[in-house]
Amino acid sequence: MQEIGHWINGQHVAGTSGRTADVMNPATGEVQGKVALATTAELDAAVAAAAEAQKGWAATNPQRRARVMMKFGALINEHMDELGELVSREHGKTLPDGRGDVQRGLEVVEVCMGGPALLKGEFTDDGGPGIDLYSMRQPLGVVAGITPFNFPAMIPLWKMAPALTCGNAMILKPSERCPSTSLRLAELLKEAGLPDGVLQVVNGDKESVDAILDNETVQAVGFVGSTPIAQYIYGRAANNGKRAQCFGGAKNHMIIMPDADMDKAADALVGAGFGAAGERCMAISVAVPVGKETADTLREKLIPRIEKLKVGPYTAGDDVDYGPVITAQAKDRILGLIDSGVDQGAELVVDGRGFELQGYENGYFVGPSFFDNVTPDMEIYKEEIFGPVLSQVRADSYEEALKLTMDNPYGNGTAIFTADGDTARDFAHRVNVGMVGINFPIPVPLSYHTFGGWKKSAFGDLNQYGPDAFRFYTKTKTVTARWFSGIKDGAAFNFKAMD
Repeated sequence: MQEIGHWINGQHVAGTSGRTADVMNPATGEVQGKVALATTAELDAAVAAAAEAQKGWAATNPQRRARVMMKFGALINEHMDELGELVSREHGKTLPDGRGDVQRGLEVVEVCMGGPALLKGEFTDDGGPGIDLYSMRQPLGVVAGITPFNFPAMIPLWKMAPALTCGNAMILKPSERCPSTSLRLAELLKEAGLPDGVLQVVNGDKESVDAILDNETVQAVGFVGSTPIAQYIYGRAANNGKRAQCFGGAKNHMIIMPDADMDKAADALVGAGFGAAGERCMAISVAVPVGKETADTLREKLIPRIEKLKVGPYTAGDDVDYGPVITAQAKDRILGLIDSGVDQGAELVVDGRGFELQGYENGYFVGPSFFDNVTPDMEIYKEEIFGPVLSQVRADSYEEALKLTMDNPYGNGTAIFTADGDTARDFAHRVNVGMVGINFPIPVPLSYHTFGGWKKSAFGDLNQYGPDAFRFYTKTKTVTARWFSGIKDGAAFNFKAMD
């Protein structure tokens, strides 16, 4: 049985609380490890050590900090297969998906290699008689990242790479369900040259989260998870005077216009809806075909694709399309929502409730399910399922489909499939959703742009990675300087223009 502790001051340490959580194998339902859950005192000690280490790290020039990211990126590449397998072992996602998890995080590290360009301030020469003005971006100090189970490598990298490049120290609290990847990344960061104490990985539960939110030294918090928890963390962080960027749930719609390539649309829906067992905040869970003929054709093309999906453990390698969901509780919740869809009158075209895998009867597998004739008043539509379930909601017109998307309380991602440029452009301009795909089902932006939703999918003014991350993890100081080179002024008692 693996015993998983914390990463403090550049080394693995055991927990002292006596409390642990089970780390499960989602494919078998067996306990594969025990992770320590930190106390408030342990968290506070980690923060204090990080604050001390951050002083020297902040004094390291940006170019040298970027060189650590360069070495870190090379080490991630070198250990890609190992990290991908580590992700899959605790999460359950397929090996290709595990490696993809690491790759999308690595791309943010690669942007941070050019971090000095994003940390530049501004300068105004001779803004007044002998007066120069300039600004500089300075680190906040100690910041925290609270990351979810569904991307054990990607989202910790989205948090730690920009925060550290900016000169901060970070307290990372990964999901207690998938803790090992963050600890391995911490080892690689040390090997890359990060000073001890600048990154502390503290495993824990709500006690650790609240300790982060209440610790006065922690200046900013980044979170990804469910909307209720995002709202809780954002509110408590704000009340304690911290910056916060908190990303929550989603209900992503894909509109399919009558002129769309139906084969490509069906392929996109199957990949975006069922990949990673639907446990993605950018998963497409609602298909909105426009017109009866479009809906009937799409349904006809979806059914055989969904029925052919291969579900299995990550150890099956590339021969499976998706694996189990994360816990027995998640499985039960998904099955309960499918039941509610049937009870409320939706047509269950493909039923994944009875799925069983020989040799893995205790695993948390859910077969793919597909509903047609779903309506917005049904629980299967209103709830974020976070499982391998696709719902088809029929619309009579483009305006009806657009309104359906815009009226939804979530605003993380959306997509439209069409051959008409005017329709696509209108959709991109009008829809009130943060990330939009045009003939692209999962519009996660490249790492030199920025990731973030709208409405109840995000709380805070700045998004993850890209330029916004460098704004979030720094504060701006502006200096007004005058050198008295022959200028003779008397005392000024009014607030006047510099010129």
